[in-house]
Amino acid sequence: MQIPVLCFPFAGAGASAFRRCQEYGSDTVLITPVQLPGREERFGEPLYTDVVSAVDDLLPTVLDQVAGSPAVALFGHSLGAVLAYEMTHRISALGGPEVVKLFVSGSPGPWTQRETRATGLTDDEFLQQVKEFAGYTHPALEHPDLREMLLPPLRADVEMHENYRAPSEMPLDVPIVSIRGEVDELVDRAQAAEWDAATTAGCRQVELPGGHMYLVDSPAGLVRLLDEELAAQGVGR
Repeated sequence: MQIPVLCFPFAGAGASAFRRCQEYGSDTVLITPVQLPGREERFGEPLYTDVVSAVDDLLPTVLDQVAGSPAVALFGHSLGAVLAYEMTHRISALGGPEVVKLFVSGSPGPWTQRETRATGLTDDEFLQQVKEFAGYTHPALEHPDLREMLLPPLRADVEMHENYRAPSEMPLDVPIVSIRGEVDELVDRAQAAEWDAATTAGCRQVELPGGHMYLVDSPAGLVRLLDEELAAQGVGR
């Protein structure tokens, strides 16, 4: 039996960010992307600018995506990490499905805020700052028409991330795996280790080849890790 892994994307991205991950077969992992409004098939819908409101609103849809599954795992990268963390709190409070593991990627702990902000900058300054944050920029942002379409969700996501303050200090009772690219210049090892305080069930740190956006360059490595981590505890077997 496969276990759904609800996947929350990084700022500005949609569910298609995990399309390449879905190409890799696994007996254990069912990659289940979560779509935020304002992009792809939800283009034109109102954008979220608050993590807590976003998670509360997404909860019914997420539960529909995993209906019938007794167990679920969650993954999120950068902004997606805090979305996945908050969603884990919501699902765990319901008592089912069981959240067997939370994977947080490219993110410091949920109580750490970024010192340098991009919110409020001009378009050019904003995009340059985001590029420095991520060490990556989507080629579509160089095209004027596509940039006009992609900039609003990217701005909303960055604002949502930069304004996030974890509403609870209550740790989860869910094992956490904190992942970073081994040459990530945005999130260092000490910051990735901050997730240890977010759970009473143990936190493991893992590094994969690449920088902050390692999952874009090497989705196979990420899927392999998810598969190994979930299979190791007998999930999906």
